[in-house]
Amino acid sequence: MRCYKPVDVKIGVLALQGNVSEHIEAFLLALNRMGQGYSSEVFEIRHPADLSGCNALAIPGGESTTISRLIDKNYMYEPIRSFSGGIFATCAGMVLMATRVDDTRVHTLDLIDMTVDRNAFGRQRESFEADLPIKGLDGGPFHAIFIRAPVATCAGAGVSVLSRMDQGIVAVEYGNHMALSFHPELVGDTRLHERFLKNLRILP
Repeated sequence: MRCYKPVDVKIGVLALQGNVSEHIEAFLLALNRMGQGYSSEVFEIRHPADLSGCNALAIPGGESTTISRLIDKNYMYEPIRSFSGGIFATCAGMVLMATRVDDTRVHTLDLIDMTVDRNAFGRQRESFEADLPIKGLDGGPFHAIFIRAPVATCAGAGVSVLSRMDQGIVAVEYGNHMALSFHPELVGDTRLHERFLKNLRILP
């Protein structure tokens, strides 16, 4: 009889729209850099049943109104709302995590008490890069890529603001969740992915 070692870490990436493969690659790289004393899986999530056994879920960037519509269409809204693991949300994902957003077409998940401005930096041609100080992150500033990025204009009690710019808040933590207005999966720097995973307290 064959015996299989149980998987210690299972990370799902919501694969309804957006830069899914980049998130999978970034989490695999982060896990590799954190050591090999455990087994791990990083895979696509498209249906409620796919969340079974996951420790973490990534909600990638993309178009927030489209992702919101597809979450509802695929009956993912309540399963994500009730997900017990941590959520790593970037760009459009940050919009979806909010309690309030400046677009009624977005059915937010209401998981982090914050108000979000969807296109705070303008259209795609106004995309830019910046070196951001991140609260509590060792190793110096984080090189961030902003693409049609949102910001949080205010955050409620219990929400830890990790970084802000003149336009507003661009990185927050709340419990096991992390929401970023930029794209850390595009730069090869996995410090934020590693911090998120360490905060879950699931690694041996």
